[in-house]
Amino acid sequence: MIERLIQRASTVIEALPYIIKFHNKIIVIKYGGSAMLNPELKKQVLRDVVLLKYLGMHPVLVHGGGPEINKALKRSKIEIKFEQGLRVTTKEVMRVVEKVLGGKVNQDIVSLLKKNGGKAKGFYGKKGNVILARKQWLIDEHGKYFDIGYTGQVSGIRYRFLWKWMKMGYIPVLSPIGVGRGGKVYNINADSAAAAVAAHLEAEKLILLTDVRGVLGKDGKLISSVNAYKVRKLIKQGVISGGMIPKVKCGLHALRKGVKTAHIIDGKIPHCILLELFTDSGIGTMVV
Repeated sequence: MIERLIQRASTVIEALPYIIKFHNKIIVIKYGGSAMLNPELKKQVLRDVVLLKYLGMHPVLVHGGGPEINKALKRSKIEIKFEQGLRVTTKEVMRVVEKVLGGKVNQDIVSLLKKNGGKAKGFYGKKGNVILARKQWLIDEHGKYFDIGYTGQVSGIRYRFLWKWMKMGYIPVLSPIGVGRGGKVYNINADSAAAAVAAHLEAEKLILLTDVRGVLGKDGKLISSVNAYKVRKLIKQGVISGGMIPKVKCGLHALRKGVKTAHIIDGKIPHCILLELFTDSGIGTMVV
């Protein structure tokens, strides 16, 4: 019994230098994947986010919600279509996105943070106008631009407005819905939105929760750290592929804009955020 308690104390002591280092720093967390869908994991992640706030850090959550959107679209018999990894967002789809991300997912997260002792404030689309956006165009194989509807990209972040809420003790929870000219709303890729939020807030860290351990090498083993040169090389070799490519690119974009480090970690691991932040070895891939 005493040995177990001593082990727990040792764990806390190991975390102390990191708690000191990250005190009063902004940690932007992109929250998605299984960590959002599994009720027990959801509870653990959000409890850990509340702990970060009580330890003197400023966590900001940017959440996804693709599976919930797809379910709602299927129920409404609306076509699900993607181009180059981005959702084609018609007016009908955009109404569903707003309803699911803003009306349900965002409010559920805020509610759970409050139940675990935190102060949380949800922002989505015109509620707060936090994420400013413009229409995103894609380029086909002939070099021509084509339209994918109300899919957007970040053009700005009301970071002073967010900082005001953080200083009042709140954890901001953002849906990746942006507002453009004329009050038009746009659906934005959650990883890109999180990277933009981290960049504008000059965050200490950007943490991307995924369903895999991080960047894996040819041998299937975790690569604990990558830089821009290594990322380009691994993409060329086909080692980094599929959905991992935009994640590492988002991480690099955030670093170029002033974020200190980006982390890609497995959201299925209990207390993954704490293990990545407060242990010497970490559990995922750090992009530097």
